[in-house]
This record gives sequence, structure tokens and C-alpha cells, in this order.
Amino acid sequence: SCTMSLSEAEVQSARGAWEKIYVDAEDNGTAVLVRMFTEHPDTKSYFTHFKGMDSAEEMKQSDQVRGHGKKVFGAINDMVQHLDNSEAFLGILTPLGKKHASQLKIDPKNFRIICDIILQLMEEKFGGDCKASFEKVTDEICTHLNNIYKEEGW
Repeated sequence: SCTMSLSEAEVQSARGAWEKIYVDAEDNGTAVLVRMFTEHPDTKSYFTHFKGMDSAEEMKQSDQVRGHGKKVFGAINDMVQHLDNSEAFLGILTPLGKKHASQLKIDPKNFRIICDIILQLMEEKFGGDCKASFEKVTDEICTHLNNIYKEEGW
């Protein structure tokens, strides 16, 4: 589907929630990846340069991990700016989904993992309301990514 299911009020509260975590995009993006790699070690196999890193501390210090964490948060931030414009939102998400499906061959379940960890972090840092405000956004992202993957033949 091409339409977003968020009301104007939901868009505003999602943006407010996201702003809180995006202020520290690099640190929070890194924290999300480190948690993913630690709790779901198989996800590390997609990143050749992270493979040898076993300790969370080592990952936290890694420029590559930090750089990718920042990149992930930057992409989500672009999407959050366009929650009220499904065409623009999909304009960001579609090429990203296609790249991860066809070139990088990343299992789509990893997007759900990363979204869930972002929600966990929001709840830990800013409480349940913050998490609840952003849940619909992660659902939109994952739903559209799954559709893109299907179109790419997954």
C-alpha cells in the first residue's frame, strides 16, 4: 500500500519522540547496532569488517560501527521528516530496501530486529509514551520494506 496510516497528531508525536533519540544520533545509533550484534550475533555476518569483534566495548569504539549507526539513524531521520508524504517517504525507503535485498542480501527480519531495539532504547531512555509514539513508524518502515523485498523476489 502506498498510503501511510498515521494521523497528523500521530505524525507530530512520532517526530517529537524521534527528535529525543536523534539528538545523539551517533551514540544512539551505535548503541542500537551493538545491541543487535550482541543479542543476535548472526546479524554480524553481513558486515565483514565487524566479524572479528566480539566485545560490546570493542564494537562501541569501532569507527565502522559508529559510522553505520549514524547512517541508519540518518536514513530513519529522512523518513521521519516525510511521514506526512507517502511518496517522499517511499522515495527514501524504496532504494534503500532494494539495495539491501538485491545487492547486500540482508534478511528482512533484521529490519524488524533493529526497529525493536530502537523502540527498546526509546523506552529505556524516555519512557513508554515515547516508545508508543514511534511504534507505528517502525511498523510502517517494516511493512513497506517487506513489500519491497517481495517485489525483489524474496
